[in-house]
Amino acid sequence: MASEGGSTGYIVHHLTPLSVGEGFWTLHLDTLFISAVLGALFIWFFKSVVEKVTSGVPGSVQNFAEMMIEFVDQQVKDTFHGESKLIAPLGLTIFCWVLLWNTMDLIPVDLLSMVGSMMGIEFLRVVPSTDLNATFALSISVFILIIFYSIKVKGVFGFAKELTCTPFGPWMMPFNLLLKVVEEIAKPISLALRLFGNLYAGELIFILIALLPAYIQPLLSFPWAIFHILIIVLQAFIFMVLTIVYLSMAHEDH
Repeated sequence: MASEGGSTGYIVHHLTPLSVGEGFWTLHLDTLFISAVLGALFIWFFKSVVEKVTSGVPGSVQNFAEMMIEFVDQQVKDTFHGESKLIAPLGLTIFCWVLLWNTMDLIPVDLLSMVGSMMGIEFLRVVPSTDLNATFALSISVFILIIFYSIKVKGVFGFAKELTCTPFGPWMMPFNLLLKVVEEIAKPISLALRLFGNLYAGELIFILIALLPAYIQPLLSFPWAIFHILIIVLQAFIFMVLTIVYLSMAHEDH
């Protein structure tokens, strides 16, 4: 496929989403579909484990699920200092969903594109993490929770006081407000851009490797895939931990 339209055309083809609509209302159908399938896979996996759970010697699947739950639960205990039954399930959902998003990057770059072409689909972008719309949608959801819990825990007056009276006291309200607004807006932006940038770069390297001669590709693709596994897991972990940290800060009532 690399010969179709030259190298530039090949790269553009793999990085162009299947979309409908125009402007703000453009929908990336491939991102929505793959995200929904991976989300359903996550729900099905843990639901099936719960239905088959045993108090005796657990199987490998149950062991894996329990290890994931205990891992996330420990991160919540170490990081979150408030009281909420939502944080641990939210952390587990974010970690597993983002991890599944990122793992799609390990599928050979031409495989699903070829399958899509056979079905008459011109473009198919299979890694939701490389779509800025997906990473921003997830980070904005976290941001909404941050604002919700900030108001719930501190009250409207307490939250407004935090925005206007910290860190320099009430005599510098405009400057305090500007700093706090920038600080709050930076949270979802940093979450979204960090995940997008790392996975977009990784996907681009896989695409560039696919442009090389066939006898060179295995020498580079396998080592890069091994290294990229670390990035895949690390970025899911960072997104989860920062989410927990930000929600912990929202629960702090000074």
